[in-house]
Amino acid sequence: MEAHLHEWVHLLLRWLHIVAGIMWIGDSFLFMWLDRSLRPPDPSRPGVTGESFLVHGGGYYVVEKRAFQPGQLPPVLHWFKWESITTGVSGLLLLVVVFYLGGSAMLVDTSGPHLPTWGAIALGLGLLPVTWWIYDGLWRSPLGKSAAVGGAISVALFTALAYGVTRAFSGRAAFMHLGAVLGSLMVTNVWGNILPTQRRTLAAVARGEAIDPAPGLVAKKRSTHNTYMTLPVVFIMLSNHFPTTYGSRYNWLALVVISVAAAAVRHFMLVRTKQVAWLLAVAAVAVAAVFYLTSRG
Repeated sequence: MEAHLHEWVHLLLRWLHIVAGIMWIGDSFLFMWLDRSLRPPDPSRPGVTGESFLVHGGGYYVVEKRAFQPGQLPPVLHWFKWESITTGVSGLLLLVVVFYLGGSAMLVDTSGPHLPTWGAIALGLGLLPVTWWIYDGLWRSPLGKSAAVGGAISVALFTALAYGVTRAFSGRAAFMHLGAVLGSLMVTNVWGNILPTQRRTLAAVARGEAIDPAPGLVAKKRSTHNTYMTLPVVFIMLSNHFPTTYGSRYNWLALVVISVAAAAVRHFMLVRTKQVAWLLAVAAVAVAAVFYLTSRG
C-alpha cells in the first residue's frame, strides 16, 4: 500500500508540474513574441506604443501595449504569476518524493564512494539559494551590464556546476537537480524581481508619480533570461526517461551542449528572421555532438 501511495503521489505531482509548466512557458513565450511583433498603431493613439493583430477562434484579437500614465490604471488588470510558483513548488516536491524519500539508491551512485544520504540532500537543497545568490549578484554587477559578458560567464558557471553535480549525485539525480537549479532561478526571478517591480511601478502610477523606466528594464531582462532557461529545463524533464543522456560518463558536457543548443533554438523561435537561421544549424551540430558523446559510454 505504501508503494502504491508513493507512486500515485509521484504521478499527481508530475502531472501538476507539467500542466503548470505548460501554462507558464506559454505565457512567457507569448509575451516575448508580442514584444517583438508589436507595430506602431495606425492611426496613432495617445498612450499606445504598439499593437498586434492575432487570429484565433474565428475572429481577430487586437493587442495593444500602453505606456504607464501617472494616475491612470485599468479597472481590471490580469497578472501572470501563479503558474510559476505552482511549477516551482511542485518541482521541489517531486525532488523530495522521487529522490529524498527513496533513500540513497536513486540519489547517489552507491557502487563507489559517495555522500551519505543526509549530505546529498543538504547539498541538493543548498544549491538552490547559493546559485541564486551567484546568479543575481552577477547580473546586478557591472559584468551583467553586457549581455554577451554576463551570458558567457553564466554558461561557464553552469558548466562548472554541471561537472560538480554529476560527480556528487547519480546521473539521473544530477540532471534533475540541475533542472531544479534553473527552475528555482526562474521562479525567483518572477517572485523576487519581476513581480515586486511591477507592484512598485503600479503603486507609483496610482499615486500619480512619474515612472522611472529603469526598474522595468531590469525586470524585462530577467524575463528574457527565463525564456533562455526554459528549453534546457524541458530537456532535463524529458531526459529523466532516457538513461542514455544522464548515464553517460560525459553527461555533464552533453547537458551543457544541449542547453546551449536549446538557447539558440529559443532565440530563433522568437526572432524568426533569416539572419539568425544559422542558429538552427548550430543546434543540429550540437545535437550530433551529444549523440557522439553519449555513444562513447
